[in-house]
Amino acid sequence: MEKIVVTGASGFVAKHVIGQLLNAGYAVRGTVRSRAKVASIQTAMDTLAPGTEHRLELVEADLLDDAGWVEAMQDAQAVMHVAAAITAVEPKDPATVIRPAVEGTERVLRFAHAEGIARVVMTSSIATVGYGHGHDTGQRTYTEEHFTDLAAMRRPWAYCIGKTRAEQAAWAFASGRGMALTTIHPGMILGPATDAETSISLSLVGGLLDGSTPAMPRIGFAVSDVRDVAAMHLAALRQPDSIGQRYLATGPYLRFAAVADILRQNYADYPITLRSVPDWLMRLIAAFGGPTRQIVNDIGNEKHFDGSKGERLLGRPYHTPEEAVLSAAESLIRHGLVRPRS
Repeated sequence: MEKIVVTGASGFVAKHVIGQLLNAGYAVRGTVRSRAKVASIQTAMDTLAPGTEHRLELVEADLLDDAGWVEAMQDAQAVMHVAAAITAVEPKDPATVIRPAVEGTERVLRFAHAEGIARVVMTSSIATVGYGHGHDTGQRTYTEEHFTDLAAMRRPWAYCIGKTRAEQAAWAFASGRGMALTTIHPGMILGPATDAETSISLSLVGGLLDGSTPAMPRIGFAVSDVRDVAAMHLAALRQPDSIGQRYLATGPYLRFAAVADILRQNYADYPITLRSVPDWLMRLIAAFGGPTRQIVNDIGNEKHFDGSKGERLLGRPYHTPEEAVLSAAESLIRHGLVRPRS
């Protein structure tokens, strides 16, 4: 039985990755920064992969510390590096996001290589693809051939810097040591939450659904369903042709207003956000270091990401954006994270 290491096991994507690996018959060793996260992972597996707990082991290992990584890699045949530091707003200290991304990736690959593990599937992002290309207005489509140019960006932000440098470091490390690397690049990851410990991306849906987001930015994003993202990690592991390849795990472009429309059509009893924020105000807030710095590069343009190569890897169509949005909403309500208007 192959044993797969999954980093960041308590994360939204990682839980789905672990569930699909267990259902496919693999043994999994997941890493967590703290044992306090174990209960939420076990709850998620009760839903995603019931009856497989004997094939799941959870160990402590921090991306910024060498402790625990030797044990984490022992007797494993492959690594899925999913762990990432993500914040809802731009941090005052960018290093809190960039260091775990870059140093953590280097650490995971270094310890995997030392243990003789050659196969790595890494969760990257569209942030490493569609920025720094001089795209300020209009519509443009990106493919896996594009790589973010941090030096050319109008306003770099910590997540984009961290993810881009981490992927660059991963490819350099892999090519220099003969490791077999594949990177998966989701957009805005929606889909069903497995438990109450969920992701920042799902707060987008929750904030619109319960009206706690007072107004929407006039932008959109490429939608990725978490079930597809997880399945692509497994497909990459199983298909040798994926080695050395980047794969966009992205469906159609969807505006915030379209997300609100989908929710309004299906949840009429909820106070769904109606208002939008003018572009000039978003830029002004970003200029003073406000939270919109993370999305200011997408104001006034449409970034589409061609996910057809990833869909071929998956061997089936992606879930639709509507399925991703509505399954997210249903799970948020079911876990008591969003409540109807009283």
